[in-house]
Order: sequence, then C-alpha cells, then structure tokens
Amino acid sequence: MKRSDRKNIIVVGNGMVGYKFCEKLVSKEGDEAFNITVFGEEPRPAYDRVQLSSYFDGADEEDLQMAPEQWYEEQGIELFTGELVVDLDRDNKTVTSQKGRTVSYDKLILATGSSAFVPPIEGVDKDGVFVYRTIEDLEAITKYAAGASKAAVLGGGLLGLEAAKSAMDLGLKTSVIEFAPRLMPKQLDEIGAGALKKALEELDLEILLNKNTTLIGGNGTPQYLDFADGDRLDADMVIISAGIRPRDELARKADLEVGERGGIIVDDQLKTSDSDIYAIGESALHRGMIYGLVAPGYEMADVVVENLTGGEEEFTEFDMSTKLKLVGVDVASFGDAFGESEENSKKVIIDNKAKGVYKRINVSEDGDRLLGGMLVGDADDYNMLLQIAQNGFSLPPDPVDLIIGDRDEESSGGQKVYEFPDDSIICSCESVTKGEICDVIEEEGKEDIDSIKSCTKAGTGCSGCVPMLDDLLTQSMEARGKEVRKVICEHFDYTRQELFDIIKVKEIHTFDELLDEVGQGDGCEKCKPAVASLLASAFNEHVLEERDTIQDTNDRFLANIQRGGTYSVIPRVPGGEITPDKLITIGELAKKYGLYTKITGGQRINMMGARVDQLPDIWEDLIESGFESGHAYGKALRTVKSCVGSTWCRYGLHESVSFAIEIEERYRGLRAPHKLKGGVSGCVRECAEAQAKDFGIIATEEGWNLFVCGNGGTNPQHAKLLATDLDEETLIKYLDRFLMFYIKTAEHLNRTSTWLNKMEGGLEYLRKVVVEDSLGIGEELEREMQQLINVYSCEWKEVVNNPELRERFTHFVNSDDVDPSVKFKDYREQPVPAPSGWEDDE
Repeated sequence: MKRSDRKNIIVVGNGMVGYKFCEKLVSKEGDEAFNITVFGEEPRPAYDRVQLSSYFDGADEEDLQMAPEQWYEEQGIELFTGELVVDLDRDNKTVTSQKGRTVSYDKLILATGSSAFVPPIEGVDKDGVFVYRTIEDLEAITKYAAGASKAAVLGGGLLGLEAAKSAMDLGLKTSVIEFAPRLMPKQLDEIGAGALKKALEELDLEILLNKNTTLIGGNGTPQYLDFADGDRLDADMVIISAGIRPRDELARKADLEVGERGGIIVDDQLKTSDSDIYAIGESALHRGMIYGLVAPGYEMADVVVENLTGGEEEFTEFDMSTKLKLVGVDVASFGDAFGESEENSKKVIIDNKAKGVYKRINVSEDGDRLLGGMLVGDADDYNMLLQIAQNGFSLPPDPVDLIIGDRDEESSGGQKVYEFPDDSIICSCESVTKGEICDVIEEEGKEDIDSIKSCTKAGTGCSGCVPMLDDLLTQSMEARGKEVRKVICEHFDYTRQELFDIIKVKEIHTFDELLDEVGQGDGCEKCKPAVASLLASAFNEHVLEERDTIQDTNDRFLANIQRGGTYSVIPRVPGGEITPDKLITIGELAKKYGLYTKITGGQRINMMGARVDQLPDIWEDLIESGFESGHAYGKALRTVKSCVGSTWCRYGLHESVSFAIEIEERYRGLRAPHKLKGGVSGCVRECAEAQAKDFGIIATEEGWNLFVCGNGGTNPQHAKLLATDLDEETLIKYLDRFLMFYIKTAEHLNRTSTWLNKMEGGLEYLRKVVVEDSLGIGEELEREMQQLINVYSCEWKEVVNNPELRERFTHFVNSDDVDPSVKFKDYREQPVPAPSGWEDDE
C-alpha cells in the first residue's frame, strides 16, 4: 500500500498507554496500513511511570524507558517529544502543536492521561511544594531535598505512599497526611488499613489521619502545615499526591463531551462524541469511571486497535484488582474487596498483629464462591486467589484454608494453574490468558520463561504473575509427559544439581574449565554467577581466585554496594557477642573513614559509606583486632542470632550464646544457593526469632528442637519442626546433613523455604533423608560438610595479605583517583549519600 493511501493515525500523548497503543497497532498491522504520528508533551519518549519510585533506587531514564526513539523510527512512527498539542480542528481533522506544527488525521487517539490534583490550600504555590508525577518532578524533589530535613506528603493513597517512600529514600523524616479516617480507603477496610498503618509506622513513617490541611505556612518556602483541627506540623518540604485530574482541556476546547467532574466521555468502543476520535487511559470517562491504573489503559488500547483493524471489540468494565509493595509492605485487593456485591456474603479474616499480616476474603452465602478480598503484609496468595475469584472455582470445605497457609494439602483449594479455563487472565497488565500462554508452550515449543515473556508479553509489566507463569510452564510440560529440567541457561544443558555433581566428580575449579567440559558459547549473566556459586559451594575456595570476573558485584568486592556507589563493611560477630575493645575498634574506624554506623537485625554492626579503595585498609585494621569477614555480601551463612540464654536470663534453659557461637563458627563462609540465617533461643519464649530463620534451634527441657526452612523478608515463612529434644552432637549432625542436602539439590537463588515448598514429599521427605537417612547418604553429606569446614579461611584476610588481589580494589583500572561522584551530606549527625545534583553550600 502506498504511504499516501494509508490512514493517518495521530496519538496525542506519549505516556504508557499511548505507547502501548502504538505497540499493539504495529504488532497487529505493521506499518503497512497506517501512518502513525505521536505527540508527547514531555521531553523524552514514554517511560514506566508505575516504576517511577525506582528512580530513587538508582534507576535512570534508560531503565524506565518503554522503548527508545530508535524503536519508533524502526516502526515507521513519527514521534514529536516536548511538543504539546494545543488545538484540535474537528472540521478539518487537524491538530496543531504549540510549535505551530499542524498534522491531519483520519483517526485521532487522545491518550492525554492525567495531571496531579492540587487542592486549593493557601501557600500551595510556595517554592518547596511539589507534585509527584513525572521524572522532572522527581529531579526537582531530589535537588530540593538536599537542603531539607522534614517532608510532608499530602495523600495517603497509592501515589501518596509511593511519594512517601521516595522522600524517605532521600533521607528525610517523613509524614503522610490523609484527609480520610484510614489509609487507602478505596482498597482496604478499617482493620486492613490499621495493619498497614502499623507496619508503616514501624518503618519510621509518621501517619496522620482525619487531617484537613488549611495552610502551608512559611516565608517563601514551607516551614509548617496548619490543620482544621488546630494542630500544626513542622515541615520544610511538601509533596502533594492527593489524586489525579483527567487531562481533558484539548477535548473541551474542541467541544467534545466531557464529564461534569472531568474526563472525556467515551462509549463502549471508546469513541468520543466525535466518531473519528477515541480516548483511552486516564483521560477517558467510561460509564462514569476514570481508571487510575495502567492495566485498564492497556486494555483500552487493545480495544481501539481491534476496532481500527476491522474487529468489533467493546470495553465494558475492568477488574481493579491490584497488588503493590508500598514502602516495603505488600498490599493487595482483588474482586469484591468489601463483600458488597451480594447480600449475606460472609467474610473470613486472619488478623495476625504479631506478624503485621491481615488477610480478608469474602465468600458467597453458601460458602462455595470467592467474591474478593484484601491482603496486607503477605500477598503471596494474590494471583491464585484472584484466579479463583474470577473463574468461580469451588472452594475447600473450610474457606480459611485459602489464606491460612501451612495446612495439609487435602484441606487446600488444590487448584492447579494448568486446570484453569483457557480464558483465565494470567497477566492482568497485558491481558494475557492461560490459553495464549499454553499455546506458545505447547504449539510453538517455548519452554522457558524468557521465551514466553517475549512471545506473549506476559510478566513484562509488574512481574507479579511470573511465579504463576513458572507453575504453568512446569504443569503444562508434566501434563504432556515431558521431563521438566530447569537448566541454568542456554550455555549449559544441565540443572544446577547436575552441574554441582559434574564439578565435584571432575574436580573442575574454574568457569572456563566447566564451559570447555560441558558447556557451549561464552556464558552469560545468568550462568556466570550461578557457576561461581557452585564452585564456591563445592570447594570453599576464595571467591576471587580465578573467578572474580564472573561474580556478582557484591562478591567481586567482598562488600555490598550501596546507594551512591560506596560499600558497606560488616564484620562477623558470632552470636552477637562482642568485647568492649572490639566495639572501640569499630568506633575508631568509623570516625577515621567517615562511615555511617547502624546495628543490624542480625546482631552485628554495619559500617556504610566506604569507597572501594578504602576496603582493604579497613579490613586490615579489623583483622588486627580479631574480626573477620561477616559474608554479608555473599550467598552464604550470614548470622546465627542468639538470645542471652541461661547465663543471664531467668527463663533460659540452656546456654544459647555459646551454642550459637559454635554453630556460626562451624558454618562461617559456607556458600549456598542463597543466603543463610540461623537462630538459637534458650527457651520457648523465642527471643532470637529462630522460627523465622533458615535453621532455628530452640531449647527444651530435654535438649534442643531443630526447625528448618523459615525466613523473614519479603515473603516470610515459619520454619518447620524437623526433630525434637536433640543433644548438641546429634543436632549438629542433622544440621550438617540438612545444609549439605540443600546446597547440593536446591536451584540457584532459592531460599531454603522455597526449596522445601518445591520438594516432592515436603517436610516428611526431608525428615526421612536427614533424620532417618532413607537414602543412605547421611555420612557422605556429613563428610562433604566437614571438608568445606576444614578449608575455611577469611576472604578479607586473603585480600589483605595478597598484593595482587589488593590491587584490584580501585575505582579506575588506570588511575589511583577516587570516584568524584561520591558525595555525602550530614543526617542525624552521620554521613549519608547525597542525592544527584547536590552541592555543599560551604
């Protein structure tokens, strides 16, 4: 088709939804049927606004970019960035930008999005008052925050809490002010919002509810906020995130129909009052609803593409179910979250205040259908619960089994992803169904997650559906009688367990040797760190000897890289026991090198802010004082936490500190598929939190109970009781077997809890292997563990005493200069990383 014969499509707005419309249109029709022109008001191509907060975690424009300008060129799309469309002539079917550029259209797509709602508060126009919407907003916030100390965020909804996290990341004391009586009132009930509030307050975020802000006071810049109830809050920076307003000014100017409270009115085909003009995303008002999430916008884009290419699609309604992590706390709501769709519906609630977890599901009166629910603090079950609700699956006899976890298999719902109907939506961001995913697995032979993502776009949005994709892939292959072998990558046609055995049997000590022996190609960023982990686990050799180039950054420099490009130093403090002299050493080093110090959750002291060239000097001083590496940077044993035990505690049954020290010193430096943490409690009061660790030891009247496969963090899981009333010698024997069995059989980057969850036979099988020695490998596991223990040496000390290794610790390979971008500012009498663009006034 000649270019002059093609229809002219103009897209006004180059946000996420505008970009997705272009992607879907060219994917369906290529550049043969349409001439596509896109106008974007911002100075850069579309970027992922959902991940905007990651900008404060080190992400840059390129990381957030949906596609580079080159992509638009390759697709034949004419893109104008930094160009606002100011006029729409419906009679002549043209749009005109503020630069005077006029372009004609056959069909016009208004994807103008929304702007931040700014409430009419006196003082809102002061310098130091910001909205939270674009990269430019974030850059301005970052620059201003360098001279601020206290931020107030107006709005306790999704965007408000995202903004609060960003302010905290900038080192500001932060308060959230919410007009309503609870946080996230559209997603959470009173108890759920209370659980979220408590969790956020424990993270040092102040929450003020029922607050009507009447004044932002100060002389030119914010100094305080006044509220209608007479209270006052000191703050020298204000971020407004109180909602959105649809960008409908162009539509109003062209006399298109708009809603009374804003928004471009569209029908089910997403046509405006002009049949040649469509509106999608946050600017569209559909059946009285403005959708403030990206997933409905993507669905709108899909509907319009179908209608422009000969199809007949309608947008009727969209499920607003969502899962988010707000300031590090999981929050999700799905389906009928408040149980309002049916009379006499019943709610089932778990309110675990000790763990900060709240779960509520709403079921039909007969208890047979899941209507919806909400999750706070633990949203692991979100995807499965959403599918059960959307597809009307039958529930277990006791619906609480859906959310209580750790019950026997027969009492659970027992629904497999592969058994879902083909039209079940697995990826809500891209509206990808189970049937579409199974087609690429079964018809096109795509048998790895990356290939499935590439073919279907599933899992490329928020990534929340990736675990379900993995399950679907495994179950689909099993249903066809195919062996499920999770090989490391394309360069090694072996699983992690198989490679571990090959390395041990053939005594392979380097990546190149393994590649030559059983691999192909040059390796990649997946297999290199995985093999480095295997080599370390097999022989416990120094991680930098002949393999520094295949390590993750943290392992490569034996320290965790932090914000601003500096590193942390965490020496081992077995059992949390430390002498006054060692405390003095840490204090003197922190002063000498200007380091930030903090007590960790694992009973150690973290010194942060060291330049890479300073690390060997700091380690040398620590080693002279009797310290050694704490392996805080490695997939290795981190800590064995301890209570004070019977030496000090009147409840203590056994001397837990000594046993914790013995355990930690036995397994120090032990490399594994993932990090390992332990705990030893001297009585059932459990002050060491041993049941939230990869292995936990708790004193009883008769000896010690051994718990395994627990963890805290993002997806907490209670450890499970493996054996009871053990003497110390037997416990260590079982622990040797357990850890070595985990090292040999777990997948790369699987915690012990994940390993157990995937293990056929679960805890009972693990107990048979470790305690009953059903496989007859107990002595071999013990022997292999002892071999690793025998060759342990401190990795820091090896670097300090090896001039060749020590020379690697420089910022530049051809200069001794230090990194000029590393800057600090004072915060609560300690140095913290200064944000980008920060300049010291002095």
